[in-house]
Amino acid sequence: MAEEFVAERTLPLEGVYGGSGLARLTVAAPASRLSLRAGEDALQALGAALELDLPVAPLTASGDNGRYAFWLGPDEWLVIDENDGDLMQRLRGVEVLHSAVDVSHRNIAVMVDGPGAAEVLNAACPMDLRLDKFPVGKVARTVLGKAEIVLFRQAETAFRLECWRSFAPYVFGLLDQGGRDAAY
Repeated sequence: MAEEFVAERTLPLEGVYGGSGLARLTVAAPASRLSLRAGEDALQALGAALELDLPVAPLTASGDNGRYAFWLGPDEWLVIDENDGDLMQRLRGVEVLHSAVDVSHRNIAVMVDGPGAAEVLNAACPMDLRLDKFPVGKVARTVLGKAEIVLFRQAETAFRLECWRSFAPYVFGLLDQGGRDAAY
């Protein structure tokens, strides 16, 4: 009889914390993520299946309570469910033309919150993160140092940063250094 072994995936930033008195860095819990591509005619059916309005305005997000849809392009969204939802299962049986790829293990999220959160991010991110230029609810694909990220402003002093797990130690290190620098 053959023995069965199940590989357990470890998080690249498991047990890591950082930041300063101005901004705290925490690693978000694992989430279900979906890279979704679809035309305008499919949005209503897909949104109904996901129980989430897919935003159609550039640089916007929809959702709350751990379920979000980020507009990344005219026909592209990143859908996130922190509540252990199986996003692919929700789309089974939806008969509209779309592409859905489970990217749950590709990404990791770092939360940056505190009164100096924007300054910490701006240590390595070129975007203007002043509240009047990057308001609550705005989302953008940008860079942090040399890593591509998706940045979402959840609240006035809180951001969610999505990056590929292979870049996570680099991204976290930049943010941690930015936090220490901003404290001076």
